Amino acid sequence: MKAQAFADHLAENLVDDEYMPLSTYFPDEDVNSIEEVVSDDHPIWKMYFDSAINIKGVGIREILISPIGHHYPATARLRFFCTNNTVEYEACILGLKMAIDLDVHELLVMGDSDLIIRQAQGEWETQDIKLIPYRQCVQDLSKRFRSIEFRYIPRFHNELANALSTLASMLPYPGNTHVDPLEIQVRNQHGY
Repeated sequence: MKAQAFADHLAENLVDDEYMPLSTYFPDEDVNSIEEVVSDDHPIWKMYFDSAINIKGVGIREILISPIGHHYPATARLRFFCTNNTVEYEACILGLKMAIDLDVHELLVMGDSDLIIRQAQGEWETQDIKLIPYRQCVQDLSKRFRSIEFRYIPRFHNELANALSTLASMLPYPGNTHVDPLEIQVRNQHGY
């Protein structure tokens, strides 16, 4: 239906010699921003977190990236009731605890959950009673860093954490299992 409406609009608004493009004003620069670049002039640790809930289960994932580019992924499958927001908090907390264990002092935390990021930044109040202990935990863990920044990123910039959390949610683990780091190869030729 949307494609038909778009086609009708184009048919009714043909481009001719009098065509003038629209001049659109965006008062909020974040709205028309496609990608936010993280500056590398002062390298700090970065953390991406995400979660996945599907019919097979619930999985969380975080990836810590050191200033020199080493990746430290962690994943967990949750076996208790979770909402979309509590699962995102679980993923964020997993990453913060791992960063503390690795003795990280400066951290940039990035996730695609606007609610969790804005609550962690203190911009939004926590209305849901189930989220209050999660927000408090994130605040308490945040105090253990010299500096910490929470930043929202669109889902398409959080692809690796998203893919790995989906994998964690779908695989049935028989308890605590350690899998050596996942190596993803790029092949430019056929195997034969």
